[in-house]
Amino acid sequence: MADFQQPRWAQEIQKYLFVKSQFALWGNINDIYVIKSEGGTSFQPLADSLVKILLPHKYELVMEFTPLTGFRTLHAARQENREKAPPKTEGVLTLQAAADLLEKISRPGRPLSATLLNFSSRLPDICKRDVDEFYYRLYRLSLASQPALPSAAPEGGGQNFARYHLLFWLLDKENDLPAWYTLDNPMVRNISIPKPDHQTRSQLVELISPSIARYADLGAGGQEAKKAQFLDQTGGLFCREINDIAKLTKIEGLDFLTIGSAIRQYKIGISDNPRSKLTASPAIRQAEETISKRVIGQPAAVRQAADVLKRAIFNLSGAQFSAYSQRPKGVLFLAGPTGVGKTELAKTLAEMIFGSATNCLRFDMSEYAQEHANQRLLGAPPGYVGYDGGGQLTNAVKQTPFSLILFDEIEKGHQKIWDIFLQILDDGRLTSGRGETVYFSESLLVFTSNLGVSEVPNEATFQEMQDIFLESIGHFFKSTINRPEILNRIGNNIVVFDFIRPDNAEKIFARMLDQTTEKVREEHSIALDISGEVRDALQKICCRDLAMGGRGIGNNLEQFFVNPLARSLFDFGAEKGASLAVRKITLEDDVCGLELAIKS
Repeated sequence: MADFQQPRWAQEIQKYLFVKSQFALWGNINDIYVIKSEGGTSFQPLADSLVKILLPHKYELVMEFTPLTGFRTLHAARQENREKAPPKTEGVLTLQAAADLLEKISRPGRPLSATLLNFSSRLPDICKRDVDEFYYRLYRLSLASQPALPSAAPEGGGQNFARYHLLFWLLDKENDLPAWYTLDNPMVRNISIPKPDHQTRSQLVELISPSIARYADLGAGGQEAKKAQFLDQTGGLFCREINDIAKLTKIEGLDFLTIGSAIRQYKIGISDNPRSKLTASPAIRQAEETISKRVIGQPAAVRQAADVLKRAIFNLSGAQFSAYSQRPKGVLFLAGPTGVGKTELAKTLAEMIFGSATNCLRFDMSEYAQEHANQRLLGAPPGYVGYDGGGQLTNAVKQTPFSLILFDEIEKGHQKIWDIFLQILDDGRLTSGRGETVYFSESLLVFTSNLGVSEVPNEATFQEMQDIFLESIGHFFKSTINRPEILNRIGNNIVVFDFIRPDNAEKIFARMLDQTTEKVREEHSIALDISGEVRDALQKICCRDLAMGGRGIGNNLEQFFVNPLARSLFDFGAEKGASLAVRKITLEDDVCGLELAIKS
């Protein structure tokens, strides 16, 4: 790591070491940090990193205080002009023990032990912003507690600077110290410690990769490629999390060749990947035929959905943009009239990939039409009611990362929601209102829409219909909501569904009728034999108006068959195990009746 650079915050401490006596470090203080010192390059927590930074400047004693545990010694060094070295201590020190330790290194006339005891008694006052007396005391204390010390003469001669007894405040937020204490105080330097950037993560990956199993088995080219994958897929993570991933490889028996699996397990929290079991599945190999059994009369939609399905299983989504893409496993935008099978297709895909239709997380976007609806999906921001509850979308994906997410009738949602979708489509992750990062890299996204349906004439061919829908969708994104970048992310994954044509209506009717009779047989052990004459009459009634698609056929079947069947079964007094024949159907003023008889 010849080109190694200390973190920016560490460089800033070194720069102001001789002109400031206090440093307020805030932000990412609970991480680990890669620091270079005389002993080499290593990574450690912030307090230990500060020791590494201070050691070259001959500081004799470094102690840490936390309200929960008290004092502990981080570093104690022997000085040549002392008869005794400061005692090495183990574990936590009491306040008096810390004062005694300081007494041993105090210079004549500068008793640090009294300063420490006095300062510790004033710590609670820092939280009181509105008492002028405390302001005066604390300000004077902050100056008095930092007496200057002459430094050792620099090697090779040169300028000799005075050094201070330093005080470091480690804060989660900048305002954890009251403004009256830090502002206009010339002895305090505020320094932000940000989340690790690309360079910081690159240094850590370079440092910890050799410790992962089978790293040495790869040649130089293979090592660089895997380190690039490690770095790319850990974007946005803390350094401590990257180190935890390296530990996870040992716990799970993984190695550097499968570092991607370790990263995925760490992010998702589940080691079992249902997609990995589907490559040999007969249903997947014959995906088009399998889907066509449930989505009838939509060959173009079935073909494109099958392609997305297979692409997701082999993890090829977004591979053309990045070898280590973290985007969702697939995206489909299903457009077409109502009742043609859009929602059914989504449920079918969920069942084929994840084993159950319950893995289809459905969000009806008509419920998210208000401007603040995005807060329901992500969770309320801090300070608002329901902040601790999280968001509906982020909670659902966190609980079920392997899922198909269906956003139904997307055009009914508020425009602000598209900002959420843009981030999912681009980065494959969201940050909830609570600050948690939720990953969508194992999910499939399906949007459905009725955009353009009012502009399609009933006599239009499928090609004419497809052109109208695509034009309406393009106009919606480019002009109505002015978000062409989202249309660009969806790409060519827009699937247009055809109207339910008469020949396909017959197939849908037959399937629904068979499902009804099968349910009667399974739940009540009653076999129904429907004559051809009754079946033809029902089909003619149920399929006479196809404007509402398959859902309309189902509604008609309920009115003209299911309801009269239920009445007839009650009137007939059918018992379990009976075998009944439906021989006649009557229709008068849209009131249907059935004639049942015991089958001989």
